[in-house]
Amino acid sequence: MIGIFDSGSGGLTVLKEIRARIPSANILYFGDIKHAPYGPKTRQELFDLTGAALTRLSHGGATSIVSACNSVSTSLTLSLLDSLSIAPDHLIEMVGPTVRHFRDSDARIGLVATVATIESGIYQSAFHMIGKEVEAIAIPELAGAIEQGVGASGIEEIIRAALSGKEDAYDVLVLACTHYPLVTEQFRKVLASRTEIYDPAVAVGAQVESMWWPREVGEGTLRFVISADSSVFRRLVGNLFPEGGYEIEVVP
Repeated sequence: MIGIFDSGSGGLTVLKEIRARIPSANILYFGDIKHAPYGPKTRQELFDLTGAALTRLSHGGATSIVSACNSVSTSLTLSLLDSLSIAPDHLIEMVGPTVRHFRDSDARIGLVATVATIESGIYQSAFHMIGKEVEAIAIPELAGAIEQGVGASGIEEIIRAALSGKEDAYDVLVLACTHYPLVTEQFRKVLASRTEIYDPAVAVGAQVESMWWPREVGEGTLRFVISADSSVFRRLVGNLFPEGGYEIEVVP
């Protein structure tokens, strides 16, 4: 079983890509809505929340894990994996697959993410290791606004303020928070028409398929566990997975 965790609804974008590639995989998704957003959390808080999420997924039967929250990538230490008997090749995070996608690119790359992700420097360092520089911009309020169901005009205003003066600065803008692809339309309205918007879920989905298929072929079951109820989460699940056949459980 594949376990996916995120601070809330953002990881649904990653889940959708994985389901499109391996529809027969059994998947358990944990959305930590009670503690969302993760972006403003301290390093210790992220470490603790990551450990709790990994434990929940492991106890739920997941043996392969996708960390669908960029903010916690820096907290996925070997000590956590070892304590839960999760092998390193049974865990996929967001940064590595995303950066590898641009290994042969000459594009001017911009990246937007939460404060925690930007301040960790993990993307900047990873791009630097492949000989590329990336301009990283934090959008502190955006993930929380998406999680709270703020309307399109409010979301666009947040994005426009964050990217003021940068609307035409990049060939590609990487959405390095899994919540952000949920509002791609609002990013598109702000950016120049020629700017490509890149969703890292594509790279992560490809790596999941490459590493875990056919090992993770099952009956195609899909189960959601959330730490607090959310009408926004339920609406997004319904929109992204209209075929149904899933269950949502609230477990504080």
